[in-house]
Amino acid sequence: MLRANDIRGMYAIIATPAKPNADRLDAENTVDLVQTEKLVNNLIRDGSTGLIILGTTGECATLSEPDYRTYVGSVLETVNRRIPTVVGATALGGHEIARRLKFVREQGADATLLGLPMWQPVTTKMAVDFYAAVSEMFPDLAIMVYPNARAFRYSFSADFWAAVATAAPTVTSAKYSNVKGLKELIAATKGRINFVPNEMAVHEFHALSPSTTTACWATASGMNPTPAVALMKALEAKNQEAIDTLVTAIGWANEPIVPMVKNPELFAQYNIQMEKTRINAAGYSNCGPARPPYQDFPEEYAAAARQCGERWAQICGAYAGNFTFRERPWEIAGSKIA
Repeated sequence: MLRANDIRGMYAIIATPAKPNADRLDAENTVDLVQTEKLVNNLIRDGSTGLIILGTTGECATLSEPDYRTYVGSVLETVNRRIPTVVGATALGGHEIARRLKFVREQGADATLLGLPMWQPVTTKMAVDFYAAVSEMFPDLAIMVYPNARAFRYSFSADFWAAVATAAPTVTSAKYSNVKGLKELIAATKGRINFVPNEMAVHEFHALSPSTTTACWATASGMNPTPAVALMKALEAKNQEAIDTLVTAIGWANEPIVPMVKNPELFAQYNIQMEKTRINAAGYSNCGPARPPYQDFPEEYAAAARQCGERWAQICGAYAGNFTFRERPWEIAGSKIA
């Protein structure tokens, strides 16, 4: 089982590649398996040490069950146990989640990315009991908690983390990016849960708790994992100059979408559209259109997402390896992120 200390390096979170007609409500067989295989192989080639599929960006909630099974099978067959793979299984209710988890386990996933059932808000007791029940039912499948407060309408309080660390021993990690209160959560969970941040926050986590910050995740990996991979290596090497440079480069690339990301309501409405738009603009992979009903994306936001993708491609093209850049686009453009 994938334990807290096993989670290291950079975990790529990817969109589920969609065929051109996937935006139709009556579409079937929407997963582009050719793009899926190509993307997974390229991510491993380019240094990703883990893979996370079927979260929000992966459109877990909008995939039909046949598409879900086809996609999971394709990803796990392509990975072929070369890197740990975390597969999302969140659904409207517990019975469907259990069915998905049985399939995920049978297919050989290392862990599941798991939020709460999505219809009715839960109490802390319900939330803890849910993860405890999953842990008991699937004792060999690690759980990465997906604490998306807006999606699941639950705050994931400190009381929850303290309780779930004891009640659900297979909860070994969390997709988590709020540095506030991190030390208290680590203490409350007695180090049993690895709170894994994204590439935008990992340097802050590392500064606060270097011994527990062993990994990051990046939806930006669909645009090319190189910057996030390099940042994790710089943190491991304690190379502060390289850390500062990479944080600046990543910050500059993401600058156009910061207003969306920092507005919780806006981000919740356009999360999938933003990610798919910037990924397609970067040119590293083609994830196709968003599945219904999430096609609406106002042009002002789409333009910002495309600019983010284009900037990400620039910093990847300028990266020369060994923490050096052939040029510094953020300086050439006259925009230097602090």
